[in-house]
Amino acid sequence: MLYFQEVNSIQTEKTVSIFELIESSGIGGITIISILSILLIIAVYIYFERLFEIRSASSIDKNFMPKIRSYILKGKIDTAKSFCNSIDTPVARLLERGVSRIGRPLEDINSALENAGRIEIYKLEKNVSILATIAGVAPMIGFLGTVIGMILSIFEISNAGGNIDMQLLSNGLYTAMTTTVAGLVVGIIGYIAHNHLVVKTNKVIYQMEATSLEFFDLLNEPT
Repeated sequence: MLYFQEVNSIQTEKTVSIFELIESSGIGGITIISILSILLIIAVYIYFERLFEIRSASSIDKNFMPKIRSYILKGKIDTAKSFCNSIDTPVARLLERGVSRIGRPLEDINSALENAGRIEIYKLEKNVSILATIAGVAPMIGFLGTVIGMILSIFEISNAGGNIDMQLLSNGLYTAMTTTVAGLVVGIIGYIAHNHLVVKTNKVIYQMEATSLEFFDLLNEPT
């Protein structure tokens, strides 16, 4: 009778942290990931700084326009102007330009509002374009790390005389994979942050346009 002995091999699960992966990616990978980390910090800072600024700019008192309307109809132009100056929002600053030009031709008032609107939009969109740049550049930087990692792998194969050893290829493969993932993560974060700020900015722009139209309707009312 034949006896077969079954040997059960216990496999130990090996875990690796993100920092160990980065360290294993070599100098090229560490350099690429350091650049991507800096871009991520910049993107996060710009996002929250702009988000708080835009939220503050979009907060408008519901009684703002009724008060302006009441002041103008009563002929209290200076009071309306002072009221606008007391509120630090794009809509209030925009309307202050219009109120200060009451009595001039409507074309002059319209030009003043358009110029003020461009300035306010420029302030709202400050540094937002950097997020778009980061969203586009980060994946390309990650792809650069991928190319560097593949070059390192090919270099190790050539030095090994055609004998493929996965241990020799590990550094190049770690560089290729970790930089690709890091570039995509930073790019996705930058893309989402940019689009979210654009939506928030457009909301403020619509508020300014609506306020301008309401102001012109007020000026065109028969006295």
